[in-house]
This record gives sequence, structure tokens and C-alpha cells, in this order.
Amino acid sequence: MFNDHWALAADRLTVRGGRAIQLAGTMADIPLLLLTATIWAYWTRVGVMVVRARRRTGHLAGLVPQQRLERLMWIVWVPLVAAWMALPLLGLTTRTTGLLAVPPFAREQPVYAALRWVAAAGAIACLLLTMQCWSRMGRAWRMDVASDERTELITDGLFARIRHPIYALSMLLMFCSAVILATVPMLVVAVAHVILMNLKARNEERYLLHAHSTEYERYLRRTGRFVPRRAARAP
Repeated sequence: MFNDHWALAADRLTVRGGRAIQLAGTMADIPLLLLTATIWAYWTRVGVMVVRARRRTGHLAGLVPQQRLERLMWIVWVPLVAAWMALPLLGLTTRTTGLLAVPPFAREQPVYAALRWVAAAGAIACLLLTMQCWSRMGRAWRMDVASDERTELITDGLFARIRHPIYALSMLLMFCSAVILATVPMLVVAVAHVILMNLKARNEERYLLHAHSTEYERYLRRTGRFVPRRAARAP
């Protein structure tokens, strides 16, 4: 009886120890932890900018889109952002198997494990460069097409060679997310994100071409949408 009692206690300790080791292994996923912190920092900063715009101007910096097209995109965009923020968190706390967990090959395959660290560094770089773009835009920053106002046309800094550096960096950050958290839900979110970024960029270009006419037409000729042109054409 005594031996049975200790055997049962030992089994319980083994199970608890196994769970503790499993949890520790999950929490030790530094690339995923860095990605999670980066994504939350990104969208927290967006929230802060929206609040500041509200205090300064009385509007929500495009949080409620004016255009019907952008309102339709918003229906997809809001849950997409929520999923982008939630999936890395779930990946950190989910057990080693399952649809939301980081696949074993991503942790165990040395080359891919190294690639996840590169992607984590890339994600942080995307955040820092995006913050530079936000800072350059200043009060002109908003999340939708401002059809009722003529916004400033910014063509310097990262905007000098790329028309939509914020969207380009956002897609790159999403790519880093899909590399670090190589799950089916994350890949679905990534594909949807890229499609929306392309639709939104094209919609903004139509508006800006109408608003700035010849000046924006020259800007179009010398810049790329998401990557620099190999050889900019003369304005």
C-alpha cells in the first residue's frame, strides 16, 4: 500500500513535470515571442495615433471609412487584424500539436529554425521603419481615403522610391509572421492581408491621381507601388 502511494505520487509528478517542460519549451520560443510583441506594439501604436487624431481634429483618422469600397474592405480587415494579433499569442500558449501550434519542423529543422530568427529580426525592422513613415506623415496620416479633404502628397524619405512603404512593410511583417508561425490559419490571414493591401493601394492611387493630378502622375512614373523601380523614368 505504501509503495503504491508513492508510485502514484511519482506518476503525478512525472505528468506535471512533463507539462511544465512542455510549457517551458513553448514559452522559450523567442522568435514567436518577439513577433508577438512586435505585432502588438504595431497595432497599439496605431491605436494611439487614432486617439491623438481624435483629440486634435475631432475625427478618427479614417477608423470609420467614408468610401463604400473601403467600408466593405473594413468588414474583412477588422477580423483579419484581430486574428493577426491573436494567432501568435495562441501559438505561444498552445501545446506542441494542433492547428494553432508551431509545427514541429519549424522548431526542429535547424535551417528553418535559423530562418525564424531572421524573420523575427525582420519583423522588428519593419516596425521601426514603419514608425519612421508614420512620423514623416505626421498629421496627414489616416487609415482611409479622405475624399472630403486634400491631403499632403509626401514624396521624400521612404516615399521617394515607393508609393506605399507602410503597406509594403506591413506585407513584409505579415510574411515574417507566416514564417515564424507557419500554421494554416496564419497563412490564410497572410494571403487575405496581401490581397487587401493591393486593393487598398490601388484605391488610394485612384483618389490621389484625381486629387493631385499632374504632380501625382509624375510621382507614379518614377516610383514603384511596393518596391522601387529599377530605373525611375524622368518626371
